Amino acid sequence: MAATDPLRTAMIEAAVRQLATSANHEIATRAVCEAVGVSQPVLYRLFGDKHGLLDAVADHGYERYAAIKAAQEQTHDPVADLHAGWDGHMAFAKENPALYQLMFTPRPWSHSTARDRVMDLLVAALTRCAAAGALTVAPRTAAQLILSANVGTALDHISRPALFDDPAPSHRMRDAVFSYVLTATTAHNDADPVRAAALRLHAQLDLVGTEALEPAETALLRRWLERITQPHDP
Repeated sequence: MAATDPLRTAMIEAAVRQLATSANHEIATRAVCEAVGVSQPVLYRLFGDKHGLLDAVADHGYERYAAIKAAQEQTHDPVADLHAGWDGHMAFAKENPALYQLMFTPRPWSHSTARDRVMDLLVAALTRCAAAGALTVAPRTAAQLILSANVGTALDHISRPALFDDPAPSHRMRDAVFSYVLTATTAHNDADPVRAAALRLHAQLDLVGTEALEPAETALLRRWLERITQPHDP
């Protein structure tokens, strides 16, 4: 398998280049093979079929996305970092429209993990916000709302590139979603201080853990905190 890794990487990179230059954001397996100098059976052996190649390209897109995120400076203000993360997500979509569509447009046959892994990065960023007492809902709930809004806005902008020249629609969507999941003031938490404290403690456990409890006790505490933070009907 190790001997085929460089070849697999070369074929993925050839597919990425073809995808970026294609007018209809498509790739041709024959052209990918010709670019690398191999026959099509090699592609089928490494990826199974064209769908497998596209999944590999989408996952490659995640690696590129994650590298950009890792290079971004993390400040002591997780909320400011969250704002920067939204704008960075939009910038990635603008610079890689075809790759972005492959990563985030639903494909029934796809087994790519790119979107799920982007979700995990966002949950980690939101866990920092929760640990600082800045979140009104659980990190994963907030991540589902934010990523859906971010992806929808980005895909809409890709379909109408002229909107990329004006960041206002993106920022309005960002501010609307953030106003729901982030605390505006300390007073916002006072409506349910126990729930707010539970959210923060749960996030702190995710970030740093505790040695004061046995694993079973920690699991029980997490369960209690999850029950406290679940939304309740009035």
